[in-house]
Amino acid sequence: MKATVTEECIACGQCVEICPEVFVLEDDIAEVIVDEIPEEYQDKCKEAAEECPAEAIIIEE
Repeated sequence: MKATVTEECIACGQCVEICPEVFVLEDDIAEVIVDEIPEEYQDKCKEAAEECPAEAIIIEE
């Protein structure tokens, strides 16, 4: 599973709060800090995508 953050990101930080193992805030945009999301964080990563107010997180299974 992979995640990407689009330019629609509003840097609200919700993804970082939900899954700091995968997301960080850098230069007013969230970034993914892993190439492949470890299995133990996949559910949290999906939750972060669902909760993103800008719908800026894309999950590829």
